[in-house]
Amino acid sequence: MELVPSKFFITHSSAVSPVSDLNAFDRALISAGIGEQNLVSVSSVIPVGAECVEICEMPMGAITHCVLAQMRGCEGETIAAGIAYAYRKDGKGGYVAEGHIHGSAASLKEILKWKMDEMSRIRGVEFEEIQFVTEELAIPMDNYGCCVAALVFTEYR
Repeated sequence: MELVPSKFFITHSSAVSPVSDLNAFDRALISAGIGEQNLVSVSSVIPVGAECVEICEMPMGAITHCVLAQMRGCEGETIAAGIAYAYRKDGKGGYVAEGHIHGSAASLKEILKWKMDEMSRIRGVEFEEIQFVTEELAIPMDNYGCCVAALVFTEYR
C-alpha cells in the first residue's frame, strides 16, 4: 500500500502544566489542534504536488502522519521547538527539518536554516524560499512546559 500525501498544514503551540511535562505536551497538542489524533512521526519529505492548506479538523483518533518537533522543560527554562520547510526549485517535492532546543526561537531558526542548507547541499538541489515556524516558551515557576510545531499530512492520493 502506498500512502502519498497530497495536502498538509502547519501548526504550532506551547503550554504549561503544574502536574508534568507529559501534561504540558498534551495541552500544547490540544492548543495546536492535533491533540485528538494518534500522531505517527514521519521523516522529512514533502511529496511532489503536495500543497499547504489551512488547518483543518480531523476525526478523533485518526492515524495522523506528521513531522513533529517538541521540546519539554521545567520551571525557569526557556525552550523552543520549530520546523522549517521548502519546496525544491525543480518542482520535485520538498523537505522538512524539525528542531528543538533549550534556548530562544531566534537561535532555533538559525539551526533550522543550517539543517535545510545541509539537506539541499547533500541532495545537490536548490530550494525555493524556506518557511519557518517556531514556538518559544519561558516556563513559569512551579510548572512544566512544552513547545510543539508540526507539519501535518491530511489527505492522500
